[in-house]
Amino acid sequence: MDQQLQDLLRLLELERLEINLFRGESRDIGAPQVFGGQVLGQALVAASATVEDRMVHSLHAYFLRPGDFTKPIVYEVDRSRDGQSFSSRRVIAIQNGQQIFNMAASFHIGEGGFEHQLPMPAAPDPESLPDLMEQIKSVVDLVPERVSRFVRYERPFEFRPVIMADLRNPRPMEPRKVIWFRARDRVPDDQALHRCLLAYVSDFYLLDTAMMPHAISPIRDTLRLASVDHAMWFHADVRVDDWLLYVIDSPSASGARGFTRGSVFAHSGKLVASTAQEGLIRVIKRGS
Repeated sequence: MDQQLQDLLRLLELERLEINLFRGESRDIGAPQVFGGQVLGQALVAASATVEDRMVHSLHAYFLRPGDFTKPIVYEVDRSRDGQSFSSRRVIAIQNGQQIFNMAASFHIGEGGFEHQLPMPAAPDPESLPDLMEQIKSVVDLVPERVSRFVRYERPFEFRPVIMADLRNPRPMEPRKVIWFRARDRVPDDQALHRCLLAYVSDFYLLDTAMMPHAISPIRDTLRLASVDHAMWFHADVRVDDWLLYVIDSPSASGARGFTRGSVFAHSGKLVASTAQEGLIRVIKRGS
């Protein structure tokens, strides 16, 4: 198995300290704090470990404090309710005796009903597009040291954007991003695991989309980005080791916050998940 993906799977194997208490490790991916997707994925693993015979269908999370990647994170699960069809869980992530994150998640039994969805937009086949990391290598030497470790970090997923922004000479663009992604190797046939991995990777490229109308470049501008909240809905079973199309837009940015929405489509065109996120965006122009 791909080494980075194998390490991510280990990262999602939490240590069970008590019946509702779990501990997870962290990883340094070049950002100044723990990657938000890691905490999101681990919290969902903890919640899922307390539920039987039903899958997560929605989650709503808040990032309260930056996480320290040099220390473990403890996840405390509250079994709010187990009904005939739904189970509700609340998860608190703790470091140094303080909450850094909390999440509410709902789980549902498999059940039939009405079905409809928005169509998947047209996009080039992912195999016809270059890997984002290959594109980044052409400009990585121009990226300041403060962000170079993050962009150089080898990720367990490959990303293939339909349009690559020009980091050297950014221009205002429509706040819309279309990007294919998949895990770099096969993942075990465990639907709960695939949904936790999708939660992990869903945190990539959301806030980037909110900056597209403003011609922001990490080469020229000093940025402070942080996820504030993150919501997710799972509409169908998903495999993260098959190609998925992430269609992201940003309806609004104001008050140093950007709001984004995302739709995740399987290669077949089926809508498998939706996301929404608001995050902090602060920009300090060099020389100002």
